[in-house]
Amino acid sequence: MYLPTAFEEQRPEALHALMQAHPLGTLVTHGPDGLDANHIPFELDTAVGPHGLLRAHVARANPVWQQAADTEVLVVFRAADGYISPNWYPSKPEHHRHVPTWNYAVVHAHGVLRVRDDERFLRGLVARLTREHEARSQQQKPWKMGDAPTDYIDGLLKAIVGLEIEVTRLVGKYKLGQNREERDRLGAAAGLEGLGNVEAAKAMREAGTPS
Repeated sequence: MYLPTAFEEQRPEALHALMQAHPLGTLVTHGPDGLDANHIPFELDTAVGPHGLLRAHVARANPVWQQAADTEVLVVFRAADGYISPNWYPSKPEHHRHVPTWNYAVVHAHGVLRVRDDERFLRGLVARLTREHEARSQQQKPWKMGDAPTDYIDGLLKAIVGLEIEVTRLVGKYKLGQNREERDRLGAAAGLEGLGNVEAAKAMREAGTPS
């Protein structure tokens, strides 16, 4: 990934926060058929290793768990993004030396994929993912595995395979207008907010806050 110094984010807590806030990662692998990408919700365990441990599951029918087992993989996590119009920069009328761009924040997590094909691992993972995302979706009565018939859940667990990726390297790129004058960065943030892109606007404002 092309990474100018102005946009590089190295703080582990910031990288982990993005991954946890946007858990649908793009798992990029290279197998016998070439490059492949799968879009999977991940659980991040920050207590394991220097960079964390990712856990997920895929359908047993998905060949990725066989083709990419014990190989190096990349998982891409992306936060809110948005097109930036030069018209949002207060300095534009002064010199017109601006062009459109696209702002975004991403984290690349590198590691080795391990297969966890055991029922206990899968049951625990599915239960934790369910609790987390039922809470995020603000359910009055959160769904839990016990709400479904036991034989139904048992059958579904047999149809999936677990994955673990111990992260060996994290690369963060937060392209949020840090290379602009503060008034232009804040002007662009206001433009995004006006279009309803509140998350990207907030990230741009926070990009000017000292670490």
